[in-house]
Amino acid sequence: MVNLDDRDRAIITNLRNDGRMSYKDIGENIGFTIMGVKRRFLKLVDEDTINVAATENVNKLKYKLALILLEIENQETLQNVLERFKGCPRAVYVFTLLSGYNLAVLTVAEDQDTLESESWEKCSWRSQVGIRRSEFYPIGEIYYSPFIPIREELMSGEASTAPCGVNCEKCGRYDTGKCLGCPATKYYRKRNKE
Repeated sequence: MVNLDDRDRAIITNLRNDGRMSYKDIGENIGFTIMGVKRRFLKLVDEDTINVAATENVNKLKYKLALILLEIENQETLQNVLERFKGCPRAVYVFTLLSGYNLAVLTVAEDQDTLESESWEKCSWRSQVGIRRSEFYPIGEIYYSPFIPIREELMSGEASTAPCGVNCEKCGRYDTGKCLGCPATKYYRKRNKE
């Protein structure tokens, strides 16, 4: 376990405000030397305590988010579901829960129609074998921080089948234009700029 002290927290706070801030500027802000900031920063990164990365403003991009709650029947089913969706570009966060629902997923979509597809189509977390019950909550306003880590690296647009195994070309909602398709596939229709 890593213990953070006040200086570590101050470095992290400065980086949360501006991930491109220099060691010099952080040092001036917290009353510490450039080398002291650099050593602590590198230690935090090496210990896998922090990660400095780009996140995206879902409000500016006009993305839609939903929280999915799932009750999964057993550990084997949980592992199968996690394996099936590990390459899903729309899964932002996946958590186990210690409650009646034992898995939570924060998912993202480019528009409302595509979010609805994520709610009930074959590519939905909710439609998998071994899901006892589920809830799907579209998210309204986001408070405190609209920046989330969208998994752009999984949006290659080259595969013929989505990472979850679904073929968008065979989906009725995709056929009728009510879903943009999976961003990992060649069938993905980029959203029109508004």
